[in-house]
Formats: sequence, structure tokens, C-alpha cells
Amino acid sequence: MKIDIADVVVSLNGRDEGKRFLVIGKQDEYSLIADGKGRRVENPKRKKNKHLLLEDKEGGPAAQKLMSGEKVANSEIRRVLAGYAAKRGENGGAR
Repeated sequence: MKIDIADVVVSLNGRDEGKRFLVIGKQDEYSLIADGKGRRVENPKRKKNKHLLLEDKEGGPAAQKLMSGEKVANSEIRRVLAGYAAKRGENGGAR
């Protein structure tokens, strides 16, 4: 599947391998990802799409903001990722 803005993804390679992120922007074959903690909206990680695994299409308020071009707060990203982890039965929020 194609990775789009506001998707929940997992990093497959690198120092952040296995961590969950939200896609906050796109640049050709790259995605700009943030988790609201280590990788904040102000300084997103630029990662090739082939190094990301699509987990879910996010449809909440944060996704609507991203799609309309509005700024999303780090706390909103953390809330999305924690909610996704809770939905999957994981404890401790985002990885």
C-alpha cells in the first residue's frame, strides 16, 4: 500500500527500528515522520518509504488537520500514537 500523510507507520531500519511514527509530510520517495517525543514536529525525520511499514490509515482530528495543511501539535501526535497502541492492546503508549 502507498504511504500518505497522516498514516501510522513503523520504521524498519536504522536507529529508530521498530518505533511507531505519524507521517506529517511527503517529499517524493521520502516521508517526514514524527512521534511527538524524540522526533518532534519542528524537526521531523526524513525517511525513505521503502524503510517504513504502513500500519494504519489514521482518521482522527490530527489527520484532518494534516490533510488541510494546518499545524499539528506534538501532544496530538503522541495522543494518536498512544490511542493506536491501546487499540492494538499494547501498554505503555507509543513505542
